[in-house]
Order: sequence, then C-alpha cells, then structure tokens
Amino acid sequence: MHLRRIAAVLAASFTLGLPAWAQELIASATSPDQQIGVEVQLDGGKLAYTVKRRGKEVIGLSRLGFNLANAQKLDGGFSLREQKISEHDGTWEQPWGERQFVRNRYRELRVAVEQKNKGNRRLDIVFRIYDDGIGFRYEFPAQPQLRDVEILDELTEFTVAQPATAWWIPAGELPGLEEQVRKAPLKEIGIANTPLTLRLDDGTHIAFHEAALVDYASMWLRKVDGQKLRAMLAPSSYGPAVVKHGAFTTPWRTVQIADNAAGLAMSDLILNLNEPNKLGDVSWVKPSKFVGVWWEMHLQSGTWNAGPKHAANTANTKRYIDFAAKNGFRGVLVEGWNQGWESDWGHGGADFSFTKSYPDFDLPRLAAYAKSKGVRLIGHHETGANVPAYEKQMDAAYKLYAMHGVDSVKSGYVHEAGSALFTGRDGKPRFGHYDSQDGVRHFLKAVTEAAKYRIAIDTHEPIKDTGLRRTYPNWMTREGARGVEYNAWGNPPNSVDHEAKLVFTRMLSGPMDYTPGVLSLVGADGKVFNSTQAKQLANFVVIYSPLVMAADLPENYEKYPAAFKFIRDVPADWADTRVLNGEVGEFATIARKARGSQDWYLGAVTDGQARTLALPLGFLEQGKRYTAEIYRDGDAADYRTERRFDLVTETRTVTAGDTLQLKLAPGGGQAIRFSPQP
Repeated sequence: MHLRRIAAVLAASFTLGLPAWAQELIASATSPDQQIGVEVQLDGGKLAYTVKRRGKEVIGLSRLGFNLANAQKLDGGFSLREQKISEHDGTWEQPWGERQFVRNRYRELRVAVEQKNKGNRRLDIVFRIYDDGIGFRYEFPAQPQLRDVEILDELTEFTVAQPATAWWIPAGELPGLEEQVRKAPLKEIGIANTPLTLRLDDGTHIAFHEAALVDYASMWLRKVDGQKLRAMLAPSSYGPAVVKHGAFTTPWRTVQIADNAAGLAMSDLILNLNEPNKLGDVSWVKPSKFVGVWWEMHLQSGTWNAGPKHAANTANTKRYIDFAAKNGFRGVLVEGWNQGWESDWGHGGADFSFTKSYPDFDLPRLAAYAKSKGVRLIGHHETGANVPAYEKQMDAAYKLYAMHGVDSVKSGYVHEAGSALFTGRDGKPRFGHYDSQDGVRHFLKAVTEAAKYRIAIDTHEPIKDTGLRRTYPNWMTREGARGVEYNAWGNPPNSVDHEAKLVFTRMLSGPMDYTPGVLSLVGADGKVFNSTQAKQLANFVVIYSPLVMAADLPENYEKYPAAFKFIRDVPADWADTRVLNGEVGEFATIARKARGSQDWYLGAVTDGQARTLALPLGFLEQGKRYTAEIYRDGDAADYRTERRFDLVTETRTVTAGDTLQLKLAPGGGQAIRFSPQP
C-alpha cells in the first residue's frame, strides 16, 4: 500500500509539474575566468537554463523553446543527443571603432536535443560564455521533419534572480526607439525594447540585448511574472513573426554582466558575437565629422520643402561647404534637396524622388565645388518608411551619389510604430512594424546595396543596433534614441540626465548619431537646452559615433570660438576607449585615445546635480608629460540659468600619476584634450 501511495504522488507531480529535485542537469560550462557559469537542464522534458556569477545565481531557471504556427511547439519531450564544449581566444582589428583591437575570448557550450515523440525533431542551443556575460542562440539543423519553420513566438525566458531596478524604453510604441528612458523596479515594467539595463540589489549590473539580428524579427522583452521576462518577437502584420526554410540560426540572446555600470559600457560582447567583415577591403569607409543643412529646419527658420524658406539651395549649401573647408570638416549633409517633401511624407513617402533635385539645388555643381575644397557632400534619403517605393529607386539613387563622389548617406524612416509599408510575402502592400522580419531584411539590404557603390550608411529611425557593423563596416552609425533635435521642438525636450542614461542603455548596442555640439543652447521658439556649453563639448566624447555631426549653425560656432576649438580638434575614430566611472542616469566619464595619434580626449557629463569627480590619469602613458587643454563649467555655471554659457578654458601639465578633480555644474560637463609634450 505504501509503494502505491508513493507511485500516486509521483504521478501527480508529473501531472502538476516536476518538483525542483526532478530537474535533470544535462550540460554545463563556465567562462574562461571561471566567474560565470551556465547550466542547461531538462525540467520534465522542457529545456531550461540558469546563469551564476561567482557562485551566485543571476538568472534563475528560465525556459527555452518556440511556439510554431505550422507544427507542434518546440517545448517539451526533449532528450539530450550530445553536448560539446570548445574554446576560442583571438583578437581582431576593427577598421574603425571605439578601440582598434578587440579580444574575443569565450568558452562555447553546444547542446543538441531531440523530440523523439515528434518525429525526432532536432534543435541545438549554443552558449558562448565570456568573462563579461553570455550569448546564446538556437540553431535549426536541416531536417526533413521540419523543412519550414513558422515561428509565432519564442518561449525564451530571463528570470532575474534578485530584485532589480530597470532602465528601459517601451517597445512597439508610436515614436519607436525615441521614447524617453524610464526608471522603475523591474517588476513594474511592461513590454521593453533592448538594451534593457538592470541594477540588482547587490550592485551587480546586467543588460539584456541581442546580437547579429539578420532575417529575423527583433526581440522585445515582456514581463510575465514578478522578475521573469520572456522574449516577444516584433509581430508581422500578416502571420507568423518569423518564416524560415531549411537550416538556420536565430540571433544571439545576450546577457552582459558587470560589477558596475562602467563595466557594462566596456563590454565588446555584442560585437564579438557577430560574424567577421564580409565586405573585404573597406578602406573607403571614412570616420569623420560633418556639418550640415539641418538644424535651421528644426529651428523652423528653414524648410525641407520648396518655397521661400527652402534651406537646401545652392547658395546656402556653398556657404556650408566653405565653412567646412575652413574648419577641417570632411562632409556637409544636405537634407531637403530632393523632390517630394510637399506631400504628407511622414505618413507614406510615396512622392519622394531620390534622383531629382529641386530646381534651386544643383547637385553636380555643388559636388564639384565641394571636391575642389577638399569636402564631400553627405547624401540624404528620407523614405517616410515606404520600403517598396524606396527599394524601387535605391539602385539609381546610390548610383547617382557615387557618380558625384558622395560616399556616405543618411537615411530616414519617419513613421509611427506599426505604419511602415512593406511588400508582403503574398506580393501585396502590408503595413507593419519597422523591426519586424520584413524591416530587418530591408535595413540590411539598404546597407549591402550601398556597399556595392562604396557608400556608408547612417540610419535614422532605424532598427536597433546589434553589432552588424563588424560584419558590414559601412553600416557606420544610426540614431535609435532621442537625438538633439528633441531640444528644438520636443515636448518635453531631452531631460538633464538624458546623456547619462544613454551611455549605459542605448549606447550598449553601438554608435549613435546624436548630433551634439549646439553651443547656442536654444531650440525653436526659444526652448532652452537642459545643458551647459561644456556638456555639449563633452558629448563628442561621451556619445560615440564614427560619423558625427556638429549640429549648430555656422554663425553660432563663429560666436563661440573658444568652445568651437574643441569641436574642431576632437576626432571621430579611436584606438582605445576607457569608461572610467559612471552611474546610470547620474554621471559618466569616458576617455578615448585618438587613432593614429598619442592624444587622449576625455568627456564627462552629469545630471541635474553638481558633482566633483576624482579622475586618476593612469590611462596616460607612464613617463610622459601631457598638456591638458581643459574646457570646464564656470564656477557659477548652471543649466537652469543664463550661466549655462559659462565656460572656462585653461591648460596645465599633467602626468599619468596625477589625479584631476572634475567639477561639473548642474546639467554640466567637462571636456579635455591631453597631448604629449615634446
């Protein structure tokens, strides 16, 4: 009788859910430094994993699997076929970037499982375990029992083991990635985009994101229970989120882990999980600074469309070319040069021509004039997120630019979430999310087609960055967050802690075309920036972009020559980067070494609180003396008053053994150039 009762209890446990002791550990591995460990388990035939750091659980038991539209879900009845552990340690060189050389060291755990009760369907899960986090992806082998895969959603979970504070933006909302970064207890967030940054109660910082997003829907994160997050794929407007044929891999799901916020920002995990350069020789990709016909439209003193205030005219563009040549800027961006801006372009973009100029803009003449001055025009394609209309003209548009020496293009996809237009699988026009599988395919097509003409791309209103710049180095930068233009007309404008949030949230994914350097500190209708002048200078170092726009009007740069000197001097390409300190949404200090030079540049920003930060200069070369050109807030500077313009410039001699005291005003910052002395 006693044995029967035990059998009955066991049967009930299998019906209602296995107890913890019934979980079967099938594979495990650690990072090269032994600090991070991953365990893969079968929980009643369901796949799950955990992540520990220094023996303490960071990610609790979290499920893996898929809901499919064309077959039973990949969610149970799994058994282990095999597991394999391998190691890799190598260094690769970036053609441009935050640092020239990147170490890629990890331990890989491959777990192959099958569903014997469902025709022996097979699935591999591959974990790469780094010293600063993990990445994992699913690999679908070629198999006759699952030739076509229609994915409704992933069952991938991230169960955060400790109470945590989250910095996040909502996914799928009207402004896309241009929501303000929010702070809340993790248990209170909704559907979040990634990167999603957390600070655990013990001080550990983690960030969830994805790497190598190709031909797949973007991953959002949905809070389902307490501290448990579940992957949610950006939906298609006409069926499953993802449709694949034959063998394929998903993007990597990533968890970066660090002792502090600065450690997160130093991670190269996202880049390392992408494939090496596929373009071959990319010496034609040129990091640089530029100015442009842009800010005056946001100030409403000029227009994109034709008329008496049309900004992109030949005379005005020549003025910018002359200014760029005089001050060492490589490029001049011109928006509004092409026909079609009179339409309701933000809700369709069907009337844009990408080869026909307005009558008052002479592209051949201006391109030749720029060349004679050692300057290049930077192209602009606003699509209104009308993908079919843009793709029909894309080749001719790139060909036109290449003919006139335009080697970089800023593209735009202004729309409201869910209203991007694609050609559906059935050949019909379909509206959907820009980060759906259709959107992901298009954004990469725009980059690879541009590469055929040796053109680099700067995408605005983009799909989020997942490190594909390693594979396609002409995808140099993108927007993907609130840029400086929100200070011109935003309601509200960017908050005073905006940059200190971006460093540890959006910037974890890759470069951002933030358009810094507005020294006038004023937008349309007299809107005042939540910034001092010194902070505007620091942003050139803090917010990294290899194509960086000095956004203000030429006359304002001429008005503030002392501040403008730093903007003229600061490079756009780096040999090394050090994130020296920071707290999410509070402050950040970053030092970068110029590529091809021994100079270092430093930027520090703060929120609305005045701070004094101790800065040891150990990143400088030992035994050398440096001249520090300092651009700091004045003693009475404050972003809330007219003293936001108080900027002090001074020089001093320093060495690697010195410690500077960085005094940052409320809403302020500091920028420094360190140059070795002879």
